[in-house]
Parts: sequence; structure tokens; C-alpha cells
Amino acid sequence: MPLDALNSLGFAKPPAETRVVVAMSGGVDSSVVAAELKAQGYDVVGVTLQLYDHGAALAKKGACCAGVDIHDARRVAETMGFPHYVLDYENIFKDAVIEEFAESYLAGATPVPCIRCNERVKFKDLLETAKDLDADCMATGHYIQRKIGSAGPELHMAGDPNRDQSYFLFSTTPEQLSFLRFPLGHLVSKEETRALAAKHGLAVADKPDSQDICFVPNGNYASVIEKLRPGAGEPGEIVDMDGNKLADHRGVIHYTIGQRRGLGIGGLSTPLYVVRLDPDARQVVVGPKEALAKRTVPVREINWLGDTPLAPGHEIEIRTRIRSTRPPAEAVLRPLADGTAEVDLLTAEEGVSPGQACVFYAPEGSRVLGGGWIWRGA
Repeated sequence: MPLDALNSLGFAKPPAETRVVVAMSGGVDSSVVAAELKAQGYDVVGVTLQLYDHGAALAKKGACCAGVDIHDARRVAETMGFPHYVLDYENIFKDAVIEEFAESYLAGATPVPCIRCNERVKFKDLLETAKDLDADCMATGHYIQRKIGSAGPELHMAGDPNRDQSYFLFSTTPEQLSFLRFPLGHLVSKEETRALAAKHGLAVADKPDSQDICFVPNGNYASVIEKLRPGAGEPGEIVDMDGNKLADHRGVIHYTIGQRRGLGIGGLSTPLYVVRLDPDARQVVVGPKEALAKRTVPVREINWLGDTPLAPGHEIEIRTRIRSTRPPAEAVLRPLADGTAEVDLLTAEEGVSPGQACVFYAPEGSRVLGGGWIWRGA
């Protein structure tokens, strides 16, 4: 079938006969996706997930999937004239995302729950719900691109590098990718999205973007962990890399790899940084900045989106990103026989932390090749 015979979502039938479920968080991005597709004549069904305590969320602005955001999503559906459903996924979200977040943090890792939410909730359970609703595809407001390559759908970075969300979507599987659509991925600025919202008369056109993890008020991870695991913030020692005690701390959960401020260690000529967390010994290990630099990154739970399978013993030139805020850097991927891999960075990076994602990109261009989770103390 020639491409010009397909509609904008890639189906060989009129938009009116193409049902698309739009995952609506209540923000401007997913609202614009739903409004644009409805305006193009598609059979749109909006679905919003309630992921955590509705009552507590009403008082919290700037999050998604609860409280005022559910109301905003419903209002967009009323404005544009398509059905909208709210699904209570609170228990699923708690089991699949929040509990692991707590356990990982207590183990000294720095988890990224937004990735697990996409992987285990939005692109799993919600995607299956979309299929149950006889949808042809599911669309989201993520800033990432889906392109058709020689071997099928490919994942690519967004047109706007400042909005690119590929770091948070690396675990999207080929099967999921065949069903997903990302209508905003090609836009080159957020201003374009807000202009589309204004064109459709959406009340969320000027709504601020969410900043924090939805269930972590004001970015205070430790307070959430203490609520989930009472007594988790046990005090211990801050030690140097030789094990010498430098100070006391109020709980390992209050520290992250690479942290410099708030250590309570003064009078030193050389600044110290958190280089390792040892929850079992209740120790925060500190050292000079150069101790943070890592060249080899161990990864597991690999999701590979390349055209040919990973083979142990082969080396693959890639670019990689170990922080969502950093640009991809040159590296070599070395798959291992046990399903894990090592990523050798051509230039050492600081702050490599267990629990973070290591995302793979093609050496050139915008293609996302998957990624894995950093582990084993990095």
C-alpha cells in the first residue's frame, strides 16, 4: 500500500473509521493530541488514569493523572465532543511503580519511576484496555517520534531536542511501538503545541508543565520513602573512601550519588561528593570529584530496538545517555552472554548511579536503539 493512500495515523481507511484511544493526563500535550485527532475526523476516545490518592492530589498542582488534571481532561473531551473515561489504576500503579521505587531507593539506587510507569502501566495495561475498546492504535502526548524503517516501526528522538522524552521511553517494545502513535514528536517547539491548544479553544492552553514525579511532592523523595517505609531513615556515618568516619548523617535515603551540598562536612580544602551509598552498613561514602568519573557502565533488563539481535562477543558503536538532561555521548555497547551488557563510554561521565537508565542511540541521526538499567554499583 503506497504511503499516500494511508491516513495520518498510517491506516488504509478514512479517519472516521479509525478509532484511536488517547491517553490523557490532563496536561496541554495530550489534550492537543486528542483535539487535533478529533478535528481531523478520527473516532477519538479519551482515557485518563487515576494513579494515586485522588483526595491528596486535589491539593497538589503540577502533577498528572489525579485531582484537577482529571477534571481538565474531561473538560477537553466535552469541548471537542468525544467520549472520555477515567480508570482507577491506583492499585496497579502502587504495585508496579511505587513499591519498586521505595525498595530501589532503600537499596541505595536512584530509580526513575516515570520509565516504569510508561513500561508497566501506560504502555501495558492501558494499551491492552485500548485494544479492548477496539482501537486501531493508542496516541499519547509524548515528545518522541515513530518512523517507519526498512524493518518496521522505529523509535526516534523528538524534533525539539529540549522536549525530547526518549530517555523515558527506551523500554517501549517493538510490539508496543506497532500500536502506539506520537503526534507531537515532530514539533520543533512547545510554543507550537500551545498554539494548537489555543486554536481549539482549550482551557489548558496556558497550563504549566508538570515538573515533579507525580507522587513525590516538591521533589522530596525521602519524605515519600519514610511514609512508605517507616523507620527507613535510620542515622549512620559519612565516611571517606578509606572508611574513615567524617560525620554522622540522618539516613542514607537523604543522599544521592554526586551530591555535594548538605553533607555537613566543613573545613576541608577539597570539596567532597557522595560517590557511593551503602544501605546495609548505613554509610554514605564521599570522595573527590574525580572519584565520580566512570568509563564502564553495567546494564541489565535490556530492551533492544535494533534491526538485528544483540550477540555476545560483538561490539556495537552507539551513543548513550545516562541522565535525561545530558546529550547522547559516544560509547561502545558490549552484550554479554547472561543477557546483560557493558557500555564503555569514550569520555568518562560523573554521577553514574544504579537505578538510572542507560539509553542507546544510533551513532548518527535520531534513532533510539533501546537501553537498559544501570546496576551492580556502576
